[in-house]
Amino acid sequence: MKGFFQKLTGSNKDEFITVVSGLPRSGTSMMMKMLEAGGIPPVTDELRTADEDNPKGYYEFERVKQMDQGDTDWVVEGRGKVIKVISALLKHLPPGEQYRVIFVRRNMPEILASQRKMLIRRGEDPDKMDDAQMAMLFEKHLKQIDDWLQAQSNFRVLYVHYSEVLADPRPQIARINDFLGGHLNSSAMAETVDPELYRNRQNTR
Repeated sequence: MKGFFQKLTGSNKDEFITVVSGLPRSGTSMMMKMLEAGGIPPVTDELRTADEDNPKGYYEFERVKQMDQGDTDWVVEGRGKVIKVISALLKHLPPGEQYRVIFVRRNMPEILASQRKMLIRRGEDPDKMDDAQMAMLFEKHLKQIDDWLQAQSNFRVLYVHYSEVLADPRPQIARINDFLGGHLNSSAMAETVDPELYRNRQNTR
């Protein structure tokens, strides 16, 4: 009876794939680390190692970047695990699975400032596009992705704000735990949150 109830409610984490998503530099790596500490194994190849921009690791899986070219056979192995998928690639997840998406929001000026610093460290031109134009494109993209996610019957979405996690992690962790079925180690998740890594802080949301 318990197994039947879990399938009806979707509370059995092994029945769905957890996805962490958001814009680049929005806090998705932090969320991956939190969920790993909470007890969900990450799908990662560890090819991209920690650096100054992400001191605690990126939690990436290279094949995610090939989904738009049809490389999706591996996704089924993500049941009961968590995968980091940039927002632009969410539409390429195969339709035959059930997904629980933790979508990380962050103040747009903070995202732009973080991206600029990353480009400078890598020796790339941070001024290829001005911030106002980039912000406009990002906001348009977020609206399109929000609309698309709401229309998908096999996707459930929880929006979590980066600054709220860092300011007071436990209420946000409680929301995440409830969304994912209530099986996570909340205390271990809270211990991974490091306010010292909140760089490029802005005063407005």
